[in-house]
Amino acid sequence: MNTLAASARHRNGRLGRLALAILPVALVSVLGSWATLPNIPTWYAGLAKPPLTPPNGVFGPVWTALYGLMAFAIWRVLSTHPAMPGRGRAVALFYLQLALNGLWSWSFFAAQSPAAGLANILALDVAAGATFAMFRRIDRLASWCLLPYLAWIAFATYLNAEIWLLNG
Repeated sequence: MNTLAASARHRNGRLGRLALAILPVALVSVLGSWATLPNIPTWYAGLAKPPLTPPNGVFGPVWTALYGLMAFAIWRVLSTHPAMPGRGRAVALFYLQLALNGLWSWSFFAAQSPAAGLANILALDVAAGATFAMFRRIDRLASWCLLPYLAWIAFATYLNAEIWLLNG
């Protein structure tokens, strides 16, 4: 009976960690899309953009891949022993940067404010960089999974800053 109960607890723990990895990332993706998509053919289409701006069709597939890597990375960290030094801080930083990620779509697109988006994405850059550093101490594969995300948000910071400058 004890073995059966322990097995059920272990299975529930794995499912819980999986839910804590996938659901918040999926929620941010959906909420970000709600803020972004209606504004692309209207407000965003009318903005002056820098020369390195990718076609609109690139953003969806890139973000899908990045969100998948982010969910996998946090799942790896959540799957480490809860008493591991720095684990709690790393998890908190991940969810902070995830919230900033979602907030960017609302500040840039929904509020139609490149200035607010820039302020937000600069905070996101710092939080995501700190998350990478914390993940690196806990699980190197998890940290490597965040590298494409860090590169993309650095590029997004350039795009946001240029849009702000070109349209301010």
